[in-house]
Amino acid sequence: MKSNHKAIAILTSLTLGLTLFTQCKKQEADIVECTGVTPTYTSNVKAIMNAHCATSGCHNASSKKSGYDLSSYESTKSAAGNKAFVASIQHKSGYSKMPQGASKLSDADIKTVACWVQNGMPN
Repeated sequence: MKSNHKAIAILTSLTLGLTLFTQCKKQEADIVECTGVTPTYTSNVKAIMNAHCATSGCHNASSKKSGYDLSSYESTKSAAGNKAFVASIQHKSGYSKMPQGASKLSDADIKTVACWVQNGMPN
């Protein structure tokens, strides 16, 4: 009987451990449906970055929080090459939720940025 209790305890511990491990896994960014949506940095993304990201104390040219400058096309394109870029603005598990300390971007802004990345980050 003791051996059954021990086996149950071990199985319970393993199950709990696996559950916690899978919950901590980083989620991939969602692929967004971009048919007919072709944003460019200059026309669409720049305004979103300037309003929510490239601000004083965050990701502007002088602050470069966490090493990211989102105040120009080249620096934003470079940052967007990191898979965490879109996952962070989508508030995916395992990534810092951006913008930090502020409301999540609107669904329209998230779609614009995600489509910009998915379409090759045109200027």
